[in-house]
Amino acid sequence: MDGTFNENDLSRVVEADRAHIWHHLIQHKPFETNDPRIIVEGKGMRVWDQKGKEHLDAVSGGVWTVNVGYGRESICKAVYDQLMKLCYFANSAGSIPGAIFAENLIAKMPGMSRVYYTNSGSEANEKAFKMVRQIAHKRYGGKKTKILYRDRDYHGSTLAAMSAGGQDERNAQYGPFAPDFVRVPHCMEYRKHELGLEDLSGEAFGQAAADAIEQVILREGPDTVGALCLEPVTAGGGVIEAPEGYWQRVQEICKKYEVLLHIDEVVCGVGRTGTWFGYQQYGIKPDFVTMAKGVASGYAAIACMVTTEEVFDMFKDNADDPLNYFRDISTFGGCTAGPAAAIENMRIIEDENLLQNCTNMGERMMGNLQALMDKHKVIGDVRGKGLFLGAELVADRATKEPVNEKQAQAVVADCMAQGVIIGVTNRSVPGKNNTLCFSPALIATADDIDQITDAVDGALGRVFG
Repeated sequence: MDGTFNENDLSRVVEADRAHIWHHLIQHKPFETNDPRIIVEGKGMRVWDQKGKEHLDAVSGGVWTVNVGYGRESICKAVYDQLMKLCYFANSAGSIPGAIFAENLIAKMPGMSRVYYTNSGSEANEKAFKMVRQIAHKRYGGKKTKILYRDRDYHGSTLAAMSAGGQDERNAQYGPFAPDFVRVPHCMEYRKHELGLEDLSGEAFGQAAADAIEQVILREGPDTVGALCLEPVTAGGGVIEAPEGYWQRVQEICKKYEVLLHIDEVVCGVGRTGTWFGYQQYGIKPDFVTMAKGVASGYAAIACMVTTEEVFDMFKDNADDPLNYFRDISTFGGCTAGPAAAIENMRIIEDENLLQNCTNMGERMMGNLQALMDKHKVIGDVRGKGLFLGAELVADRATKEPVNEKQAQAVVADCMAQGVIIGVTNRSVPGKNNTLCFSPALIATADDIDQITDAVDGALGRVFG
């Protein structure tokens, strides 16, 4: 891998992309006069574009996915070998890699027991939502259909997942949405004044933020609320970790009102926070856990909805009832490439001790970002867990007024010009798309971390002076 390409060889690719590809998350008008970026190759933490320029990828494929880095031959070989043997059969039957990966996965998730395969995080969340609704009809006379979701959280791009979406700009112009999805307040201590809790801090604030969920349950009626869906660390809504005291209180509330707890691990899952799953940082016991992205590090499409035996048993307690099972299918949940890749992905994380590396490098990066905060007044807060970190940019630390989002985007562009790819909250919370986002692969070295934060340091100086 040397990052050297013949630009003429790719001119046809660039033109085909410009003429026919509808890219994600981007306005296409500029492509009428500028070339779209084509990522041609990747190795380890680096990727090369069509012009041969090397970039250090600090966002794991743009959307926190490539957890073990690029160019893993062993994963590619595992997928090839499996596809030659059996590429697909509907998951109404089983497969060898499906069974083996499910066993391996459940071994990392004490208290969970069943894996439902799908092809995306959005779809995995939909499956959990459907199960909650079916349980409401089976057990509660159709009453406990409401699903609570949190302000700033994101659970996918299908209409039902967007109905549980706490990012108003992502939802704009896509309604009307599905009924019986109800929002609860966010738990970001940095913006606790938005919740009227500015006099509290630490554990006291965490418990109060969780109590706000109970208030919503009581307002809606406990007999109508079936589930609570939360990210362990809010991702695109600003990289928000709940303060101490929050999760224990959330668990108590769910048990008190018979509300199923659904943890969305699509971003945090499979090592991103330094444990196999983000919820394991906080000692909680969910009823549903959904995951995607890092499950196979992007080498194959796979997502999982994992649940407990107690939930599973609700769908087979009366075999004589023709409606008493989960009447659902995910076509590409039957692909064998996903679990084959996921088995090898998990082996790499274990054998290379990447969970510990994530913790170590996360601490280094947090320290670097805190040093930048001391240097640049535009950084109002740094936060996160493991190699999943954010730096919120503000025009005034006292008022916490966000910087103009074009300035935050200018920092990203400056880093890109330096050959470092970072992220920023994008079309998420109106007026608050001001958090720089970092999610380098779990293989990151100290030099990689320093290169990322050095690039941010230079960009902040040039953009803000």
